[in-house]
Amino acid sequence: MNDHSHPHDEPGQTRPPETPVDAGSQALAEALRSSFAIVRFVMLLLVLVFLGSGFFQVKPNERAIVLRFGKPKGEGAKALLGPGLHWSFPYPIDEIQKVSVTGVQRVDSSVGWWATTAAQEAAGTEPPPGADLNPAVGGYTLTADANIIHTRETLYYRIEDPVRYIFGFVEASNIVQNALNNAIVYASGHFSVDDVLTRDKVGFKEAVQRRARQLLDKQDLGVIVDQCDVQTTWPRQPKVQQAFIAVLNAQINRDKLMQDASSYTNQVLTAATATSNGIVNLAETRRAQYVSDLSNRATNFLNILPQYRANADLFVEKNFNETMGRVLTNVQEKIYLPRRADGKPRDLWLLLNREPPKPMTGSTNQ
Repeated sequence: MNDHSHPHDEPGQTRPPETPVDAGSQALAEALRSSFAIVRFVMLLLVLVFLGSGFFQVKPNERAIVLRFGKPKGEGAKALLGPGLHWSFPYPIDEIQKVSVTGVQRVDSSVGWWATTAAQEAAGTEPPPGADLNPAVGGYTLTADANIIHTRETLYYRIEDPVRYIFGFVEASNIVQNALNNAIVYASGHFSVDDVLTRDKVGFKEAVQRRARQLLDKQDLGVIVDQCDVQTTWPRQPKVQQAFIAVLNAQINRDKLMQDASSYTNQVLTAATATSNGIVNLAETRRAQYVSDLSNRATNFLNILPQYRANADLFVEKNFNETMGRVLTNVQEKIYLPRRADGKPRDLWLLLNREPPKPMTGSTNQ
């Protein structure tokens, strides 16, 4: 047996004998090294995928809020992320809350409506009315004149302050729902049944919307109310429905009669106004004619007055002759009877002879 010395061996120290390595152990060691390399690569790949999953897109009509361990990252407007590509730590470190700022949100209220299922709503059908109103199943509201009506509303709103809307309340949409329910009951109690169903439906709708807006502004929910759609009707029970229909028909007939009367009144007034205007216009025309004629006569009188004053008899005689000349233009023979000095009428004696015979013409017997 040969004694081999090692350069690094100290004098007097013997090196332990080397254990020969078999092929199986060597293969196992190489397999473990390869497995560790694969595990490191997979872990690195998972880390990259984990970090890459933190990218997210915010649409133009959205705003995003990053929650880090449940708390908003930033305060006020700084907590809002605008449109574009952003990155945050993936869940559970960060959580992304997206809110639509231009899209319209909606809540529906059926606090005053009868109970329906989603399938019936989708199919547009209604459950049977039943003989009596059951408050435990169907909703209703009371009007100012103590009548029962059914009403349901849809409120449309937009989120103005996403931070306030999301973190100021738990389930802020429920606050909007409660405000709408309150507005329905409140407005119903301030309107009569006729106003709600027929006469002032627009006023009732505006009252519901105004009340809901006041409650939401008081809560400082960070929303803006756009509009409110309202649907109202009378109870569906047969007897009550017949009574409401009879009243509605009576109102329709009354309105028709009032419209007819108003139309007839307008026609009569229009005709009377036209007649009176015609009479007034005719009278005004004649008045203008009379005034013009009298003015002309007065002007003519003033023009001939100096002639009359200069020689009244001559003026009278001249005008008398001129007038008689115009009157008796076509008369061949004219006879004037001068007035007597004593003012008594003169006697006129006319000798009327028989018309002389006309001479005969033609042949006569000799």
